[in-house]
Amino acid sequence: MTETCLIIAEVGVNHNGEISKALELVAAASEAGADVVKFQAFSVDELVSKGTPMAAYQRRGSGLQDQESLLRGLEFGVGDWERIADECLSRSVEFLATAFDPLNLDMLMRIGLRRIKIPSGEITNLILLRKISEYDCPVIMSTGMAATEEVAQALEILIKAHSVPRAIDL
Repeated sequence: MTETCLIIAEVGVNHNGEISKALELVAAASEAGADVVKFQAFSVDELVSKGTPMAAYQRRGSGLQDQESLLRGLEFGVGDWERIADECLSRSVEFLATAFDPLNLDMLMRIGLRRIKIPSGEITNLILLRKISEYDCPVIMSTGMAATEEVAQALEILIKAHSVPRAIDL
């Protein structure tokens, strides 16, 4: 088996909630030679509680008072994700978005996600891991924020479903 290196351009939420900026970042990643462009897909209502405070650096940079307000401006709808996926396809770069909840994962899979990325902060999200295990596709698992025991538990859930991560980002 030949090992290959996959170059993933991390966009995350650097589009600042602007679809035009997201499409520009896809173009830039493609022109730079990236194989994959990765975003973050979340539902504010599923991700944070009302009134969750922001870190000091976030308040300074945004002028907002809570996480909900900050993230609401970064949330994309299904139509936006479809446009981004189409732009990736037209530029011959793979579309990838980290889903932070099962509903976003299902939506992303419907629009053509070919692999699943598990962020290290979600390794203990057993509901999300069980949903991921329903799909038969490559999985990339980041482990930077996780303890060894948490990684082992996540792997056990995925292995039982035969969704063994093909890459682990330490």
